[in-house]
Amino acid sequence: MQIRHILRTVKVSAIVPAILAVALLSTQAMAQNASQGAVPQQPLQRPAAESNAAAPAQAAPGRSAGQTAALKADDSYRLGSGDRVRITVFGQPELTGEYAVDGSGQMSYPLVGQIGAGGMTAHELEKALIGKLSPNYLKNPSISVEVLTYRPFYIVGEVRTPGSYPFVSGMTVLNAVALAGGFTYRARETSFYVTRTGENGAKNKITAGAEATILPGDIITVRERYF
Repeated sequence: MQIRHILRTVKVSAIVPAILAVALLSTQAMAQNASQGAVPQQPLQRPAAESNAAAPAQAAPGRSAGQTAALKADDSYRLGSGDRVRITVFGQPELTGEYAVDGSGQMSYPLVGQIGAGGMTAHELEKALIGKLSPNYLKNPSISVEVLTYRPFYIVGEVRTPGSYPFVSGMTVLNAVALAGGFTYRARETSFYVTRTGENGAKNKITAGAEATILPGDIITVRERYF
C-alpha cells in the first residue's frame, strides 16, 4: 500500500509541471497572434471641409439713411449766430476744441483772432482756417470742422407758446408747431410763412406747407385764418 501511494504521488507531481508548461506556451502564442493582427490606432483628424473653412466676413457698419441725410445737409448748411462747431487740427491738440459763432457772425480762434464764420459752410470754414494758419503758424495743416449744435428756430403767430426752440435735423413746420404747444383756435393750419436768411445775408420770406422742412434760424409765422 505504501508503494502504491508513493507511485501515485510521483505521477501527479510529474503531470502538474507539464500542464503548467502547456498553459504558458498557449498564452504566449495567443499574445503573439494578437500583436500581429492588431490595427494601429490613427490620430483623429478634422475633416478637410471644416479645417479649411474660412470665418465669415463681417460687413462693415454703414451709415443709416438719417445719418447720410444729415451729412448732406451739413455740406450745404451755412453757419450763423448761435451755432457751435468742433474744430480739429490734426497733430495740434492746443488748437482743437469747440467754438461758438457769436451774434455778429464772428468766431474767436487761437492765433487767428476773429474770423467771420457766419454765412460759411463747414468746408468753407476749414479752408479759411487753413489759409489763416498756413504758412506763418503751421505747414500744410489738416483741419476738420463739424457742426455740434445748431442755432434755434423761431415760431410766432397763432401758436400757444411762441418763441425759440432747439433745432433737430429733419424737422418740419408741423413738428415746430407741436413744440410750440399746437395751434390756437384762430390759426390757419395749412399755409405758413417761413423767413430764411440767404447766402448774402438777405431775409427771404417764402410760403410753406405743414410738411415743409425747416432749417436752423428759420422764423415760422403761423397766420390767422379769416373765418
